[in-house]
Amino acid sequence: MRACVRRAVVPAVAMSAVLLAGCSSQSDSGGSASQRETTAEAPGRATVEPSGSASSPRRGPVLEVGETGEFATGVMDEDGTTYKVTSKMSVEVVDARYLTAEEAGTPKEPENGQYVKLTLKLKNIGDAPAEIRTYGRMEWEGTDTAAQAASTPDGAGDGRRLDTTYEPGQSRTGFLLLDVGDEGGTVSYNGSEDPDAEGPVFSVNLPES
Repeated sequence: MRACVRRAVVPAVAMSAVLLAGCSSQSDSGGSASQRETTAEAPGRATVEPSGSASSPRRGPVLEVGETGEFATGVMDEDGTTYKVTSKMSVEVVDARYLTAEEAGTPKEPENGQYVKLTLKLKNIGDAPAEIRTYGRMEWEGTDTAAQAASTPDGAGDGRRLDTTYEPGQSRTGFLLLDVGDEGGTVSYNGSEDPDAEGPVFSVNLPES
């Protein structure tokens, strides 16, 4: 009788082991499927970035012709020690065209080598007034040339179309006549008083021709 009992127990234990192995296999398979699904979705989530580069609010956008970016504006406190962000602007690079002195309507040849007419659309998308002053704060640099001043007196009149105080919701389209070293390179607006800014307020990569 005891021998029979032992024989009955052994298959039961074996059966339990088989069942447990089956459950474990199903569980592992389900976990793998879940992991595969998560892995497949991860690249899509990684490419989504918040508007305005919230992770680096003081890093200005670098734009191509036809692109739009955002940048913060602000002021220093009365003590001149703390910078406070007060509003936000959008900038659209409408066009960039290289001109001769005659086409630019000026008798002066470009001192740096090449005139470029940079057309921008600026809009205040923040909640407070924003002051923009580009004249004297535009720079150009190339692959083999360090940053150099690019604003021109002849472009100041057109620049004043952009240089103004923008109330919330206000926008304006105008162009800057800039004197750059060559076709291509990058022009930048360095009009921020923020001591912790990680670069220009915004930059534009100029076309090669």
